[in-house]
Amino acid sequence: MSTVSADRARREGCRKVVTMVAHEPPIRVMALHALAYCERLFYLEEVEEIRLADAAVYAGRAEHERLRSGGTDGETRSLDLHSERLGLVGRVDAVRRRDGVWIPLEIKRGRALRQGSVPSAWPSDALQAAAYAMLLEEELGMHIPEAHVRYLADDVTVVVAVDDRLRQSVLEAVERARELRRQPERPPVAQNDRLCLRCSLAPVCLPEEERLAKDPEWIPVRLFPAARQGRILHVTDHRWRLSRSGDSLVVSSDGERRTYPIHELEAVVIYGYAQMTTQALLACAAAGVSVHWITPGGHYAGALSVGAGSVHRRLRQYEALSNPDFRLQLAKRLAIAKVETQLRYLLRATRGVERPAELVDRLDQIRRTLRTIARAVSPDEVRGAEGAAARAYFEALPYLFANRVPKEMRPTGRSRRPPRDRFNALLSFGYSLLYQVVLRSILIVGLEPALGFFHTPRSAAHPLVLDVMELFRVPVWDIALVGSINRLQWNVETDFVVTPGRVWLSESGRRKAIALFEDRLQEQWKHPVVQYSLSYERAVELEIRLLEKEWSGQPSLFARARIR
Repeated sequence: MSTVSADRARREGCRKVVTMVAHEPPIRVMALHALAYCERLFYLEEVEEIRLADAAVYAGRAEHERLRSGGTDGETRSLDLHSERLGLVGRVDAVRRRDGVWIPLEIKRGRALRQGSVPSAWPSDALQAAAYAMLLEEELGMHIPEAHVRYLADDVTVVVAVDDRLRQSVLEAVERARELRRQPERPPVAQNDRLCLRCSLAPVCLPEEERLAKDPEWIPVRLFPAARQGRILHVTDHRWRLSRSGDSLVVSSDGERRTYPIHELEAVVIYGYAQMTTQALLACAAAGVSVHWITPGGHYAGALSVGAGSVHRRLRQYEALSNPDFRLQLAKRLAIAKVETQLRYLLRATRGVERPAELVDRLDQIRRTLRTIARAVSPDEVRGAEGAAARAYFEALPYLFANRVPKEMRPTGRSRRPPRDRFNALLSFGYSLLYQVVLRSILIVGLEPALGFFHTPRSAAHPLVLDVMELFRVPVWDIALVGSINRLQWNVETDFVVTPGRVWLSESGRRKAIALFEDRLQEQWKHPVVQYSLSYERAVELEIRLLEKEWSGQPSLFARARIR
């Protein structure tokens, strides 16, 4: 075939593809790279718009910028390219002129593919480079026969021949990308599990956990981060003012000034009436840092909600939770998990001692509610049994306190809004802290917190947040709080403000409670289902991602974990 005929065939092939989908937005060339690597990765990034930038990504961006700015015009420069005919858009790292021919250059931080001693481009890199060559052809109106890929780790540049076969692969990839973009369901995880080990979206995809759900004998590799990446800034004094200075958040009061780089923060929690400027709020929103407000009495007031809000994820959530039978099964599983955790904690905390008859009676009540929940045929029946178990649980809690604990710290049942004793003031304050942790994680996952399956929307509190909280009230806060009371860590006079009919925490009490809560969140815990260790804070996010898999991936792992 002559060069002219080949060019005509390429143009006709391109027209055919574009004619079918001319109304659709273009595909990013970078997305073709993800598609060639893993279709699930493409879908998460391009359809659900989930993109996580880790240290390697930031280092790669810095290196790209250095190389882009290092050349002279006509030799090395980056270039934005777009073609409606091809249905592609992208920014090539560099364009170089060699012997009168312009050549696109793609820069990779890793190593080249080795076939013996000869370096070559990885298939996904070759596809991306060829797409840039085809875009450059249309931009310049001239034939581009090759593209280059530079691998920084090897310090080698590989030549990619942009032949008819590779051009056709680009067109087929564009069409496949469009097909995936139209479908509402995620593609399956990659069959080659080794691809997942280096994928930045593994903590979102949870491929190892999905394989475990399909095969109980599978031993998952922990790809989910074990601990929090950023820090939580707690502002407990009304006198503090939060403002922005460059890329930092400044907290100041009466001549005292503290500076926190915004990119190191995960959330800001304000207790009471500290002021925050609009500039500081906007900087937090742009950086994905959520801001939460808690009243002086410990009630969760609201938040600046940030995070991925994918339409597809929320539509799947809405469709799934619109099914009454599906909601009932989730509610039963959640209630059983909560009640079993309460029962195990009471049994563990009283192991080795003679249990009073009243405590034994409460334990039997809780066991009976488990049987009722398992047989329940309606959400109201599940909620009724769970409520009965909760009453028995709080009636049993006083039996966990040591004799030396002062009577002022002992609870007299469960009281809320307002708390009527010191223990309930601490309990409610900790639950408010847990609420913001769960809400933040739900927004990170990209779910709609107003769409739950167990709690009914009777207040401003988000039902889904209240649902997920049920799994973590005991392990995250109840156990830590009872332990701190038995260690006599609370001052009944200075840590509380007591008025007729109401008790809340003083500033010193809030500081102690926050420190206790944060320490507990960062404690490592071996998940009994996935069999790897992670902090309780990361366990919250993991559980929410496992919940999402109930309707978008592989079900059966949500609410399976229990304390030992």
